[in-house]
Amino acid sequence: MTMFFDVPATGFCGGTLDRADEIRRDPAALIAMRARPDARWLVLDGLNPVIKPGDNPAILWAYRSDLPHDALSVFLGMAPEGPRFAAAAPSDVLVRDFGGKLLDPRAAGAILPAGDAAMVAQGRSLIDWHQRHGFCAVCGAPTTLAKGGWSRSCSACGAEHFPRVDPVVIMLAVKDGHALIGRQPRFPKRFLSALAGFVEPGESLEEAVRRELWEEAGIRTGRVRYLASQPWPFPSSLMIACFAEAEGFEVRLDEEELEEVRWVTRQEVRAALAGEGDWLAPPPLAIAHTLLKAWAQD
Repeated sequence: MTMFFDVPATGFCGGTLDRADEIRRDPAALIAMRARPDARWLVLDGLNPVIKPGDNPAILWAYRSDLPHDALSVFLGMAPEGPRFAAAAPSDVLVRDFGGKLLDPRAAGAILPAGDAAMVAQGRSLIDWHQRHGFCAVCGAPTTLAKGGWSRSCSACGAEHFPRVDPVVIMLAVKDGHALIGRQPRFPKRFLSALAGFVEPGESLEEAVRRELWEEAGIRTGRVRYLASQPWPFPSSLMIACFAEAEGFEVRLDEEELEEVRWVTRQEVRAALAGEGDWLAPPPLAIAHTLLKAWAQD
């Protein structure tokens, strides 16, 4: 019997756009979408979104006339209100004349409605990918934007390139009512989180979880259970949250990766999530927060 279970909500998730692949593949349809009077653009200035601040913050949608004619623009999809795009463009006019505010994407994701935050993640990752991939990885020739921003084409060799997504496992090793957390050297003081690492070629998610825990903390683990995933647009990761059954408590620290690891109880995690512990927990936007919260409430 196939088993289904509810997945907890995570930051930058909750998108409701119809990504409309049939429009992406139709150049004439894309031109028509851009020309529609209800078409709107999410402006990313330095990859930071322009939002409408206040009691009900939201994306400050720009009109086509607000953008430079040569702005890098990608098609996000269809909203009930009309076509939605993202563009790399200056924010001066939107900030000065329309009350917009330029925010770091993490700060924006923390306050925007889920659907808007999801579009910020989508738009930021796409724009960033285009800005990094102007040349063909096969022959080195310049590439051009295609399919509304969902690919790049090389006119020299015909290669087609697609936006990449980098899978990252983030996990808690758990044993007898304890979970393993750690801090990297770049973390703020007292801040601890779940361990994480990129999935390598030729390994499954479960194997990546076990390898990362062994490499970073010297912990051997057995069974692995998936919890949830999250797009993380810095620049284009997919965070995959898991629990892993630890075989023991003894740790061996990789001091290049981690400054500290510690085993914590559910009570200690609940206190940290409430801001009352002796260590700082990840903020609600991060899937590490979701992972810790799910374990503490289990």
